[in-house]
Amino acid sequence: MRSISLIIVIAFLFSCEEEKKQPTVDEIIATAIAEACSGNCEDATITFSFRDKDYRSERSNGRFQLERLFIDSIGRVRDVLNNEGFTRYVNDSVVTLVDSSERIFGDAVNSVHYFAQLPFGLNAGAAKKKLLGKDTIKGKPYYEIQVTFAEEGGGTDFEDEFLYWIHTEDFTVDYLAYRYHTEGGGIRFREAYNPRIIEGIRFVDYRNYKTDSLFIPLQQLDEKFEKGALPLLSTIETENVTVSLPKKN
Repeated sequence: MRSISLIIVIAFLFSCEEEKKQPTVDEIIATAIAEACSGNCEDATITFSFRDKDYRSERSNGRFQLERLFIDSIGRVRDVLNNEGFTRYVNDSVVTLVDSSERIFGDAVNSVHYFAQLPFGLNAGAAKKKLLGKDTIKGKPYYEIQVTFAEEGGGTDFEDEFLYWIHTEDFTVDYLAYRYHTEGGGIRFREAYNPRIIEGIRFVDYRNYKTDSLFIPLQQLDEKFEKGALPLLSTIETENVTVSLPKKN
């Protein structure tokens, strides 16, 4: 009887020790960002191409400028989103837009840069993060982290819901899912592939999967993915990626 009690006590102590070692959601995200950025994301100029458009981001001392450049029937378009707001240039001249168009174009620019530079954006001030637990995908262990956004500072799509699977040892964001509400709404599940490191910053491409159900919990998508029940919709590829870092004294 005494030996059984001793075993129970030891098991309890080990359980408590394991709970103490469990990192918080903020620690997990901070580690993921540190692993992906090597301290460079907050002070870098990044360029890449995506679906016939060129993108450029510049960050320095809390200031940021996100750009999208392309040619269409009206000429050379340059969309700029920065700390002051959104501006559209056509052939180097400022174009006056209605507020709704500014929001749509600004959100489109921000969205592409956000996904291209994940997990850097997960520490945004409006982000509300919650550790839902752990799971495995293809035999590998992951933290499941839910991210939603406060209405204030969360942009026009603040009601969207995100779920990130972050590897428990490598702290890489290998899978993500999100529920959006624009244009009738939808759900997407993404699988990262083609990882590469450029000037210490990790970039990936994604296989983009869909589901016809708008009501399925995001936490169930990894199971459907492993069963092959999610149709492949598209690939998300960032090409011609360059990173410029400031010269150190």
